[in-house]
Amino acid sequence: MDISSLIDEVIAREGGYSNHPADRGGPTNFGITQIVARSNGYMGDMRLLPRSVAEAIYRRLYWEKPGYAFVAELAPMVAEELFDTAVNMGPGTASGFLQRALNALNRNQSDYPDLKVDQSVGARTLGALGAFLKLRGKAGEKVLLKALEALQGERYLALAESRPANEAFLYGWLANRIG
Repeated sequence: MDISSLIDEVIAREGGYSNHPADRGGPTNFGITQIVARSNGYMGDMRLLPRSVAEAIYRRLYWEKPGYAFVAELAPMVAEELFDTAVNMGPGTASGFLQRALNALNRNQSDYPDLKVDQSVGARTLGALGAFLKLRGKAGEKVLLKALEALQGERYLALAESRPANEAFLYGWLANRIG
């Protein structure tokens, strides 16, 4: 697993500059919204956002800070999914999906204790992931990945149902982010 390759894939999927009227993110380049760019020190025109700045933001905010590099040591496919979900929905949401899925897959706490869904990957979440994978193996990683994608898909549908303007994005979200 190479985070640089994952970042390249996200940037290719996100594309260049956009400012879609239905997108609450406003001006966006390489998938980085103006709000995120500003909060990370970039004050220039979003059309001119350097790719290197976008790459650094992706690496720091959506890989290193939420702890997905540690997840990658145990479950690379899960880490890749968490990264992609974090880019699109935020790291807290992605991490919360992992915790919820692990709780639902622990067979009423017979495999490991339930996690507090605090949307943060820490030692307990990594421990539960390790226990799950020790019990379920490589097949377990694939099942966990399906659970994460199911949660993500349901979230997209809920977003479209709660705000009709989001229907403009639903097809692309499902086509490019799930499976």
